[in-house]
Amino acid sequence: MTAVKTKILKMLKEANGYLSGQDICDELNVSRTAVWKVIKQLQEEGYQIEAVRNKGYWLEKSADVITKAELSSCMDSRWMGKNLVYYDETDSTNTRAKVLADQGAASGTLVVADCQMSGKGRRGRSWVSPRFTDIYMTLILRPQIPPSCASMLTLTAAMAVAQGIKEVTGIETGIKWPNDIVCNGKKVCGILTEMSAELDCIHYVVVGIGINVNSAEIAEEIKETATSLRIAFGGPVGRSALIAAVMRAFEVYYQKFLDREDLSLLMDEYNGKLVNCGKEVKVLAPSGDYTGVSKGINKSGELLVELEDGTVRAVVSGEVSVRGIYGYV
Repeated sequence: MTAVKTKILKMLKEANGYLSGQDICDELNVSRTAVWKVIKQLQEEGYQIEAVRNKGYWLEKSADVITKAELSSCMDSRWMGKNLVYYDETDSTNTRAKVLADQGAASGTLVVADCQMSGKGRRGRSWVSPRFTDIYMTLILRPQIPPSCASMLTLTAAMAVAQGIKEVTGIETGIKWPNDIVCNGKKVCGILTEMSAELDCIHYVVVGIGINVNSAEIAEEIKETATSLRIAFGGPVGRSALIAAVMRAFEVYYQKFLDREDLSLLMDEYNGKLVNCGKEVKVLAPSGDYTGVSKGINKSGELLVELEDGTVRAVVSGEVSVRGIYGYV
């Protein structure tokens, strides 16, 4: 039934005006009763569908709902996100993805939730994950690369998110090294990459992506450093369309990464989006903090920081944080 629902939803979206029930029956080889049941389900999920005798069905407005059928009807990537696992509510999409990966889920499997109860950020921080508002998703990848190269996937994902946001909203976002997406100087997306590997091979990598999409207001404790696409865009943003756009972009960037097993084909574009490139930054390192001027990344994804004496240090992402001298950026 899910496959039929996806197809009917796609037909409704593509229809120019009313879509007759008989046309749906003929196209999908299903009964009128089956069509009516799917329409009722879609209406209950929040879609505004008008049904008129002798005319058919008309999707008045595509509501911002996330369901498996909605996501599948939007997904037009070649393979990323095609194997879709959806939860109305879960603990964490990264946690679910790791369980699925351990069970043999294919590379490109995408786990999406409308609500997370135990979302995770870097350094064990929690990620607030309310229902009906934002994007919480995790992609399972099985790259045939050395484990030492896996951290570059985080930067690759950041580029995909920035490109997806631009396609859907027209907003030009930046990247705060290594993987925060920044809009108007504030964070709009975080990315958390986790890996299962041995010394010489990767079993899988899960790339968790959380995007602040439709929050009209930001919590008081983080509003100085965080924002949402709705605030920047001036109106609601379709989450399913954005997820699909990120998957399309990720496919392209991921292949370029695999071609070289580094960021040499992506480095120039990444540095063009890097909000702290050419700016004075503070590096918070376990061995001691220091300041310098960001010179962009190298092909390994390390941030090059020029110190006052002219020497350049390559900063590796992980437990190191880089901040602007006067604030988040």
